[in-house]
Amino acid sequence: MALKPPRRVARPRPRLNVARERLEDRRARARQIARALGRAYPDAWCALRHENPWQLLVATILSAQCTDAMVNQVTPRLFDDYPGPRELSAAATNAIEAIIRPTGFFRQKTKALQGVARSLVEHHDGRVPQTMDELRALPGVGRKTANVVLGTAFDKPAIFVDTHVRRLSGRLGLTTKDDPDKIELDLQALLPPKEWTRFAHRLIHHGRQICVARRPRCSVCPLAAWCPRIGA
Repeated sequence: MALKPPRRVARPRPRLNVARERLEDRRARARQIARALGRAYPDAWCALRHENPWQLLVATILSAQCTDAMVNQVTPRLFDDYPGPRELSAAATNAIEAIIRPTGFFRQKTKALQGVARSLVEHHDGRVPQTMDELRALPGVGRKTANVVLGTAFDKPAIFVDTHVRRLSGRLGLTTKDDPDKIELDLQALLPPKEWTRFAHRLIHHGRQICVARRPRCSVCPLAAWCPRIGA
């Protein structure tokens, strides 16, 4: 009887000690990850449908605790009925609530949307501002929302830390922080500003497709060569 050839056993990849990784080595690894993401998802961009900065700001506020797909089902009617901040600020509260109810937390979101709309009308002539400080001064607009608008609508360098960016940054060993603002700073230190927005969008796409929260698909991951799989 012919003997079966020995089964090949994959040699385990050595674990990366992120705490001891030099900054220049982490930067080099981050660049490799960014290039691999670019090859895997060259066209990845914001999944929230919008035609202007105002629509993106509204959609991003609605996306809190809600899927982008659901937001995209709700916003066409919302924008048809209330195309800009002036119309939304003057709308009846219950009419807005009825439209955005499927996104969840509809009462809080209606309050936030009308607060933002009024502030834009009163202080910015109905236009969405293009600086972090001005966006953060709008009622209920946090740093993540401001970064989404700055990077996506105005093409300014911005890294927005949502649940996917937060999870993947830790798994990839690009940060040891848990606070979104600190994660943002860590990622900014690793990549040139011109890559920040694309990197964030691609990381989000990768988090939805491959590096999911439970049972990440590491066997088909294009980032496997540079990933220490922390917590995975």
